[in-house]
Amino acid sequence: MTKLTIAQLLKETKLQEVEVKGWVRTFRAKRFIALNDGSTLNNIQCVVDFENTPEDTLKRITTGAAVAIKGELVESQGKGQSVEVVVSSIEILGDSDPETYPIQPKKHSFEFLRENAHLRTRTSTFSAVMRLRSALSFAIHKYFNDNGFYYMHTPIITGSDAEGAGEMFKVSTLDQKNPPLTEDGEIDHTKNFFGKDTNLTVSGQLEAETYAMSLGKVYTFGPTFRAENSNTSRHLSEFWMIEPEVAFMDLAGNMDLAEDFMKSVITYILENNAEDLEFLDKRLADEEKTKPQAERSELSLIEKLKFVTENNFKRVSYTEAIDILKNSKPNKKKKFNYIIEEWGADLQSEHERFLVEKHFKCPVILFDYPANIKAFYMRLNEDGKTVRAMDILFPGIGEMVGGSQREERLDVLKEKMAVLDIPEEELWWYLDLRKYGTAVHSGFGLGFERLVMFATGMSNIRDVIPYPRTPQNAEF
Repeated sequence: MTKLTIAQLLKETKLQEVEVKGWVRTFRAKRFIALNDGSTLNNIQCVVDFENTPEDTLKRITTGAAVAIKGELVESQGKGQSVEVVVSSIEILGDSDPETYPIQPKKHSFEFLRENAHLRTRTSTFSAVMRLRSALSFAIHKYFNDNGFYYMHTPIITGSDAEGAGEMFKVSTLDQKNPPLTEDGEIDHTKNFFGKDTNLTVSGQLEAETYAMSLGKVYTFGPTFRAENSNTSRHLSEFWMIEPEVAFMDLAGNMDLAEDFMKSVITYILENNAEDLEFLDKRLADEEKTKPQAERSELSLIEKLKFVTENNFKRVSYTEAIDILKNSKPNKKKKFNYIIEEWGADLQSEHERFLVEKHFKCPVILFDYPANIKAFYMRLNEDGKTVRAMDILFPGIGEMVGGSQREERLDVLKEKMAVLDIPEEELWWYLDLRKYGTAVHSGFGLGFERLVMFATGMSNIRDVIPYPRTPQNAEF
């Protein structure tokens, strides 16, 4: 007897005796079980001979119950599937009380499903989203491995703040009610577990730079943390970041790498996850119909993905982008929420989307941003007012990737740190890179959940991570 997943069974052409295990989605007319095991969006129909099945067993075949079925795989008589299983024996592995089981076969709100996040992958939408999350994760590792990068695990607990301004979670073993104090009445962090003030990391970039300057090409892919009190559909307190760093690579090389990387991982899911993407494409289309016409996307989900893979990314300087935005109709008619008045403005999502969706009609890479709106480690240009930074902008979402050529000159880096009050003694090891064999190097960062949102068409970031961590919420 062949043990196959439902995904395998539905592709099977050989009619044979099979054993299949899964969870009951529906059971109708005491005869037809729709069974799912998570391997595919689709259920397999299992046909029960209810006249020869004990009534006690039939009563236990309820939505959510785990069952083991043996039977014959035959050509299906009904519509919607090519094969079905004629059941010869059924064993109830785990009962599910139909009175209390939350995931009944009806439409549930995403808010309700977040409250039942431990069971929400029993629904078609969330099983599709999480299979895509897994596929994207694999595609990312595959891309870097195929291109000669080394995977590096950067520390979760750190004494530095890579961004210079991120809100950080403190890591402490001190008694919160009666912490040890210094003579000045301050908390004495020398008595803490690590002998100093430590936090959860906001980025692995600085540590990744150190490895790039010896291993050449490295990347991180791990959890990062921000203690920002932002209760929005785009913010999480715990999320995953992908951060490649490459020695001897300038900004142009960085843009080439980022474009190739984004096209590669999206091509991977278009080729390998068509079934889930088609389902989510239809889900998004149905959701769009409920919106006012002006708010609807011009592109379907799959069209958005192909928009990235089939178009060359347009490279535009920040200065040129500001000119385009200043002279645009929505800016002149004050349709933007944030009016662009002068050079130096920090671009908002509405501006980024205008450039991609209305003006250039392709993904856009903006580069050479004003130094004062970017991080200290970005390389200062010869004009003294811009840095070699770049952001990649996608349709529907705005910024997807942020990166830069890193400042490799010791004196310039020290000056920038001084201006921002970043103590040299905190980052002595980072400065050492500029003392011993410094060289041009670059990298970028990509928030994984933002990529998953783009790839699945989900509009809330809490719906693309298994257990979202947000202000006032650490359930599960």
